[in-house]
Amino acid sequence: MVQSAASQTTPSAEAKAPPPRERILAAASDLFYRHGIRAVGVDAVAEAAGTNKMTLYRHFESKDALVAAYLAGLAAESDGHWDALERAYPGDSRAQLMAWLKEISSHLGGDSRGCALANAAVELPEIDHPARRVIEANKAAQRDRLAALCKAAGAREPDLLADEIFLLIEGARISLQSVGPTGPGSRLLAMAERLVRDSFN
Repeated sequence: MVQSAASQTTPSAEAKAPPPRERILAAASDLFYRHGIRAVGVDAVAEAAGTNKMTLYRHFESKDALVAAYLAGLAAESDGHWDALERAYPGDSRAQLMAWLKEISSHLGGDSRGCALANAAVELPEIDHPARRVIEANKAAQRDRLAALCKAAGAREPDLLADEIFLLIEGARISLQSVGPTGPGSRLLAMAERLVRDSFN
């Protein structure tokens, strides 16, 4: 009798498999980003994670809690990018700013659906949804960190520059989805560089 691939899995391979919570979050991240939060049910997430709803609810008390955890993971990744820029360009705030803009711009193309947190904000208008706190805290922290970077770099009006860059990026991400990768969003880096240049002249 021919054994299935699953039945032939060795104990060592099983031991190396990510734990259920990690698999569930990975599956949710992929499905929520590609298809939207409202369009994906917990059954689909559990199936993609190779588990079942009972296990999913053991780790996340509700779909809302899963969505909040998914977005919190993305927010933590965002924080990690800022920290990496500090290590790459120690003491050079303007270089950190320009590197961050280039990184953001490089993600606006291909099959990207823009910012997952901004997309979630549109899908989840309920003010008491647990994910809203994650989204709002991340966006506020990003704007504040951007303002601090502009100030440290010596911009004439750092708060204004931070707001201009922040809104430009958010707009570029929406443009990517509404008119495609060749629309105005494709010029994000050039427009942001001009803003920065004018703010230091």
